[in-house]
Amino acid sequence: MTPARAHSAMPQTAMNTSPSEFNHPAQASAQVQTPPAKMRASNVSFHYGTFRALYDVTLEFPANKVTALIGPSGCGKSTFLRSLNRINETIRGARIEGEITLDGEDVLKMDVTGLRRRVGMVFQRPNPFPKSIFENVAYGVRVNGLASRSELPDIVEKSLRRAALWDEVRDKLHESAHALSGGQQQRLCIARGLAVEPEVLLLDEPCSALDPIATAKIEDLLVAIKDQCTIVIVTHNMQQAARVADNTGFFLLGRLIEHDRTDVIFKNPSKKETEDYITGRFG
Repeated sequence: MTPARAHSAMPQTAMNTSPSEFNHPAQASAQVQTPPAKMRASNVSFHYGTFRALYDVTLEFPANKVTALIGPSGCGKSTFLRSLNRINETIRGARIEGEITLDGEDVLKMDVTGLRRRVGMVFQRPNPFPKSIFENVAYGVRVNGLASRSELPDIVEKSLRRAALWDEVRDKLHESAHALSGGQQQRLCIARGLAVEPEVLLLDEPCSALDPIATAKIEDLLVAIKDQCTIVIVTHNMQQAARVADNTGFFLLGRLIEHDRTDVIFKNPSKKETEDYITGRFG
């Protein structure tokens, strides 16, 4: 584990920890101009049949920043994340209200295939296709007609390098992706998502099934690629949010309770519910 992680605050003591210990870009002065929002959610509510999972969530995602969504299980954070690229539409009886925009354009009016190319998704458990490592990365580029056959090797290499996986798989590109370790498979899924050059990358608990070494590699990767795309990550791991996120939103019972710079959320939250969760009183 890198030195930057070694001194990250533990959640139960975060309220007594100086912001400097979080060691992430959110330390910048509040006077620095906030980047423009890449995506915006305005008064978003979501229903699974008669069950209401989200209540009027309004949240902005600044361009080229990492936003973490935290909260206890069942609080609606994954439902909200999956609404951003309309994956929840595949659920029978699901219904969304409110507005979500990407660069000011209503995502509910976009072609869904084009939307999901621009807003990629990495799921909780690695889901490589039953293909070779090369074909996994090339798949999205190929089916979307984004490059010629001769360009694919360069795109695959570039994507694997961006996912910090190239050096580990360069000599076995045509072997099955399922032969990789869990952490490697997750980085392969990230490489597959990056290959189509998404503008936003959504990650739903991407490290929950990984060991600490693999988790550290994923976290380093997220910090390294945020200058190339906007990142939104759902995590139960508050230390992870402190390490990688510029901004953090706290969800509880389907509502966004609080959203601010990550150092503010962990050091000086404005809501008692947030403080109680951060300090381990519930959750």
